[in-house]
Amino acid sequence: MFMNLLTLGLNHTTAPLELREQMAFPGDTLGAALADLGARLRPLSSETAILSTCNRTEIYCASPIPERVRPAVTEWLSERRGFAAGQLDEYLYAFPDNQAVRHAFRVASGLDSMVIGEPQILGQMKEAVRAAQEAGALGTHLHQLFQRSFAVAKEVRTSTEVGAHSVSLAAAAVRLSRRIFEDLRECSVLFVGAGEMIELAATHFAAQHPRRIVVANRTVERAQRLAQRFNAETMRLGELPDTLEQFDVVVSCTASSLPIIGLGMVERATRARRRRPIFMVDLAVPRDIEPEVARLDDVFLYTVDDLGRVVQSGLENRRAAVAQAEAIIETRVDAFMQWLEARRTVPAIRALHARGEAIRTIEVERARKALARGEDPGAVLEGLARAVAAKFLHGPTTLLHGPVESRDAFLKLFDQILPDLPAEHRPGDAAQDPESAKPRG
Repeated sequence: MFMNLLTLGLNHTTAPLELREQMAFPGDTLGAALADLGARLRPLSSETAILSTCNRTEIYCASPIPERVRPAVTEWLSERRGFAAGQLDEYLYAFPDNQAVRHAFRVASGLDSMVIGEPQILGQMKEAVRAAQEAGALGTHLHQLFQRSFAVAKEVRTSTEVGAHSVSLAAAAVRLSRRIFEDLRECSVLFVGAGEMIELAATHFAAQHPRRIVVANRTVERAQRLAQRFNAETMRLGELPDTLEQFDVVVSCTASSLPIIGLGMVERATRARRRRPIFMVDLAVPRDIEPEVARLDDVFLYTVDDLGRVVQSGLENRRAAVAQAEAIIETRVDAFMQWLEARRTVPAIRALHARGEAIRTIEVERARKALARGEDPGAVLEGLARAVAAKFLHGPTTLLHGPVESRDAFLKLFDQILPDLPAEHRPGDAAQDPESAKPRG
C-alpha cells in the first residue's frame, strides 16, 4: 500500500500565544490524545504522532489517502479544543510528502524555532516520538522520518555554526531582568517547575550569583534534584501564595493546563512589597501566569513571544550558517524521498514475484504429468519454456497495443532488460546473424 506523509499544525509564526496555549497537549495528555486521534483516523491513517511545545502543535501522519486525512485531523482538533468548523483554518499549515519531510528536518535542526538553532526542540521531538511509540501509533514510515530527522539535526549541529550565536529564551530573560535590577546578586529568584526549560533558566540566572534561589514544584523530590545543582532551596507549590512577595524574579514553566499564579496572588504580593518591582517570566504554554497580571503596576511580565522578539537580534550573525544547514537538509530530503519511493515499489515487486512463482508451479506440474505419461522429454521441456514465456509476455504484449504512453514506458523497460541477455540472443544483434558478420566485397 502506497503511504503518503502529511504534517498539519500551527506555530509561533501562524498563531498567537492565546491560541497556541489552547491547542497545546501537555505531556500527561498525549497518550489519550493519540488514542483518540487514532480511533478517529482509522482506517485513513495507521501512523500518527503529536509534537506539542510552547511554540507549536503539530500532527504527523502517514496515510494512503492524505487528501481525506487533512479535513479529518482539522475536524478532530476543532472538536477537541471547542472551535467551530473552519475557525482554525487561517492558522493551520499542511505539508504533504517532501514538504513534510523538509519541515520535520528543519524543526529538529532548530531552523523553524523562535530561537534559531536552539537545541531544546530536539529533546521535545524525541519525547513526542517516545509517546507515539508507547501509544502504538508509530509505524515504519514515521519512525524512519523521525530517526532521519534526529540524524539530520546532529549533522547540522556538527557541520555548521547554526547554534553558535544562538541566544536562548533563558539568556534573553536574564538580559531583560537587568533592565529592572542593576545587580542580580541582590535579588531572590523563584523557579516554578523543574523541567528542562526551568533547568536552562536556572543555569543562566545562577551564573549571575543571585542572593537566593528557590525551586517550587508539585513533586518536592524532583525540585530537590534540580536545587542541588544550584545550591538552592525548595518548596511546594501550595506555599506559593504566602511566599511570592519574597521574590524579585519569578520564572515559571509547568505542564499545568490552568494558570497557577493568578492576579489576586500577585496583587497581594505587590502590596506587601511596597512598590518594589517583580520581574516575571512565563515560559509555559498554556500559560502559568494569568495575562491580567501584566496590567499591575511594578510587575514586569514577559511571555515566550516577548522573549522571542528579543532573541531575533542575533539572527543576522547566523544567516550564513542557516544557509549551509538548509543545503544539508535539501540533500537529506532527496535521500528520504528516494527511500519512500523504494518502499512504494515493494508491494508491486512482491506481487510480481508471487505471480511468477504461481506460473512456474503450474507449468512445472503440467510438465511432470506429461513426462509421467511417457511424452518425449525434449518436447516437454520445449513446451514448458514456451508456456512460461507466453504467460509472461502476455501483459507486455497487451501494453504494446495500448496507448502511446504505455508503449513508450514498456520500451524503456525493455531496453533495460536487454543488456542482461547473452549477445547471441539479443534481437537485431550481429552475433545472431552469421551472415552479417562476414566481410563484404
